[in-house]
Amino acid sequence: MSNKRTLTFLFFLFVFNVCNIFSQTITDDRHPLVSVLEIIQERYTIRFSYADITIANKTSVLPAENLELNDVLNRLERDCHLEFSVLNSRFIVIQPAKKNVTDIQKLDEVYLSDYLTSGISKTKAGGIAIRTKKFGILPGLIEPDILQTVQALPGVLSTDESVSNLNVRGGTHDQNLILWDGIKMYQSGHFFGLISSFTPNLTRKVEVSKNGTSAQFGDAVSSTIAMELDSQLNNEASGGLGLNLINFSGFGKVPITDKLEMQVSARRSITDVFETATYSNYFERVFQDTDITNSENTIKNDAFYFYDVNSKLIYKPSKKDQISLSATTTFNALRYIESPTGTSTNISSGIEQRNQAVGITYRRDWNSKFSTEAQAYVTHYKLDARNFKIENNQQLQQQNEVLETNLKLNTEFYVNPNLIWLNGIQVFEIGVSNGEATNNPPFKSRLKKIAISTSGYSEAIWSSTSNKTFIKAGLRANKYSISNQIHIEPRLSFSQKFLKYFKLEVLGEYKSQITSQVIDRQNDFLGIEKRRWVLANNTTIPTLKSKQASLGLQYKANKLLVSAEFYAKNVNGITTRSQGMQNQYQFVNAIGSYRVNGIDFLINKQFTNFSMWLSYSLSANDYTFETLNDGATFPNTTDITNALTFANTYTINNLKLALGFNWHTGNITTAPVVGNEVFDGNINYESPNSRHLKDYFRTDFSATFNFKFTETTKADIGVSIWNLFNTKNNLNTYYSIEPDDSILKIEKRSLGITPNVSFKLTF
Repeated sequence: MSNKRTLTFLFFLFVFNVCNIFSQTITDDRHPLVSVLEIIQERYTIRFSYADITIANKTSVLPAENLELNDVLNRLERDCHLEFSVLNSRFIVIQPAKKNVTDIQKLDEVYLSDYLTSGISKTKAGGIAIRTKKFGILPGLIEPDILQTVQALPGVLSTDESVSNLNVRGGTHDQNLILWDGIKMYQSGHFFGLISSFTPNLTRKVEVSKNGTSAQFGDAVSSTIAMELDSQLNNEASGGLGLNLINFSGFGKVPITDKLEMQVSARRSITDVFETATYSNYFERVFQDTDITNSENTIKNDAFYFYDVNSKLIYKPSKKDQISLSATTTFNALRYIESPTGTSTNISSGIEQRNQAVGITYRRDWNSKFSTEAQAYVTHYKLDARNFKIENNQQLQQQNEVLETNLKLNTEFYVNPNLIWLNGIQVFEIGVSNGEATNNPPFKSRLKKIAISTSGYSEAIWSSTSNKTFIKAGLRANKYSISNQIHIEPRLSFSQKFLKYFKLEVLGEYKSQITSQVIDRQNDFLGIEKRRWVLANNTTIPTLKSKQASLGLQYKANKLLVSAEFYAKNVNGITTRSQGMQNQYQFVNAIGSYRVNGIDFLINKQFTNFSMWLSYSLSANDYTFETLNDGATFPNTTDITNALTFANTYTINNLKLALGFNWHTGNITTAPVVGNEVFDGNINYESPNSRHLKDYFRTDFSATFNFKFTETTKADIGVSIWNLFNTKNNLNTYYSIEPDDSILKIEKRSLGITPNVSFKLTF
């Protein structure tokens, strides 16, 4: 037998063994798949759609009657190497799978399907996987906006309704690692935070890890949000066009040859062409209390727009080798002209924000057990602002820039069907620069810092044959050039099923980070995007270090899920400049830590066409700064003691409906002392962060309907209403002192009732 035939034989033997070991059924007797499908159809009142050739000569065991439909479909996918796509509550399409051995293993990592809605699953490792193609519907969303969807998860929220300010278990946004096809991104939002800058058109899966992060990932002390693009060659060309009240989008996947494919997605705002009610609400929300709204001069010709372009080239020269080239660019721009009343003078100001990145990945499957993957990428972030003060003839220019180059080598060794061993090294160089220049008086400053990080990691993933025990244990070591210290970071994810319906989960991790965002002045960058990236220097800006542990218990039976997770998280090395304080410590630069203790609770009940869930988070989040507040702890600016979400989704044929509300304790604020507001020319504040604003409450609604537009084209119509009852929520209250020593109270309001309508064609 030739070597090629031997390897082919071993490959298929391995696939057969994996399917056989992980398929849990009540009997080992195999039946023709067509017969099994007929029984399942009657058992669950559903209908399968497939071509006869797809299931020809395939056999399967008959799943146990007490299994839920999602578990049955997952097992049939593994057992028969097929792909089951759920169209609605009754119809399921069966297609040939386009997965290799690695994908089969990854598929088995899913523990809970339909965690909140279809397309959102809980993994064995404790993370959350979001599959955009199978995504159902969430209140307020008419398409799977990636970072808005992440906020639906317990323990994740945004204190200012922004996707550029995700607070995961009390952390700030810059403490999240956001990866786009393995590339780190430093910008996450359009419209300066109200819309995710990552389009779902090419994104295959998003995996969110709040704890127990894989040892592959570093340089972020809070969560990891990893977006994966489609990496498989498609047999046919496909694409789509979409339009809503904010932007126009399109995408296409075009096979050039049987070994080469091009994928492209683009989106651009329509806000500079014509103004919609949605745009007006967004504009009012984003630019309140900024230079563009606070100016005493006439503002005219204000133009705002954004765009993003994503592309991926996949080349598969052989069955063992694959090369992919990924590139993305995101861009936001605001330009406006100021003119003093009664004059003809026109002064131009504006702000631009962009993130460009390109990466190349080479993967080789040496045999059925061993594979390697090498990746190199460059990511570049730049924020520019120009602000002209007419009253003193002063022009201020500000700039923040990040340039990162990264090399990573990862190996996967399938020791046996139950054990995977990962090893790898990662090296990156990051340069961060900040610049300011004024013309009156003449001044120019530009500071640039560079650091190199070298990391190595090893991780073992083991799952028992009974599929009841799962362990992922890893170790990562980081060496940063800014110090001689080596940061050792153990990672752990352990789960154990018991008493048939229960699961115990233990997660833990150590992490470190050398990049963060700070605020020098609240009106920097026109007050719109005032945070700037900086690099740790181990003096005024330390390396961030975190420790986290959690214990979870889950119950799943009869389409009922009850989950509770207790956690404790501690982060050292934060600075007051990175926390967005607007009180007595606003201009103080102190170093400290924060500690969060909390519980995330979820109950989800599913019926035939109906799903409802309630999530609740209770936490205590406190700072400790030895040089502030006499060393005593005080509440974190992101402290939200109680947060509750209740939502319902209903699916009937091609119609999907969703209604839900979000409630949480009001945001933190610090008020002046009543009756003694001013002391020695400054605001006399109460104890720091000692008050909460009024509770936050918002109700959202969305509906989508899909139908056949032509023989080869499908259409989707969507309608959503954000803040259905137009609730007036106060997101932030702070104070300033006037020339006459009076106190000015400033309030930032949430987004009011905001409708959106979408129309999408896919072909």
